[in-house]
Amino acid sequence: MSRKPPKKSDMGKSWMKPRRDSRQMISPEYHLIVSEGINTEPKYFERIKEIIDIRFRDRIHLDISGKGANTVSLFNRALKDVARSNNVYKHVWLVYDKDDFPPESFDHTSELCAAAGTEETRYHPIWSNQCIELWFLLHFMFLQSDLHRDEYWPKLSECLKSRNLGSYYKNRPDMFDVLRPYMDNAIRNAKMLEEINMRKAPSKSAPGTMVHYLIEVLKPYL
Repeated sequence: MSRKPPKKSDMGKSWMKPRRDSRQMISPEYHLIVSEGINTEPKYFERIKEIIDIRFRDRIHLDISGKGANTVSLFNRALKDVARSNNVYKHVWLVYDKDDFPPESFDHTSELCAAAGTEETRYHPIWSNQCIELWFLLHFMFLQSDLHRDEYWPKLSECLKSRNLGSYYKNRPDMFDVLRPYMDNAIRNAKMLEEINMRKAPSKSAPGTMVHYLIEVLKPYL
């Protein structure tokens, strides 16, 4: 059975009016998170989903998919997922890194997201330049230097070890729980970078990340 809400054009018509003796059901708000990575990002967001589902599954529903695709191809796969789904997604979040992808493709993905928005669905480019590990590192420190992505790992391990939290390694499954107490720091530091990068293209915003936009939407449910 389709879980799509009724069309706006049908609302108010006689056959859509609820009976007085029936309870009106409110559908949860559907979000789709599609990521370039197939392990690190999905594990991070799957943990968020687990926490939210405990108390707020009737208010917000997250679908999470790691695609192994990047920039424009990630956007195209998200479009296909939305078209195939029985759910009407209010928000579609594309989580992807700059890495070594061409600046044109990286910047064009943001433009595609802006152009694809409809009354029902908004697309959000949640990019990181250079990589998602920047978002992780911002939980512990403000960083303005444009580092190669490989340099984030030792810095992350250093920050984690200083707090007796082990070391960082790719696809570490408990990163959300480890970073959660420092979430407000990360949001604040990411916003500071956003101000510094104002009016710059995503490919020129290094370091920079938009992950805080998604986290701030989900934070009230955490």
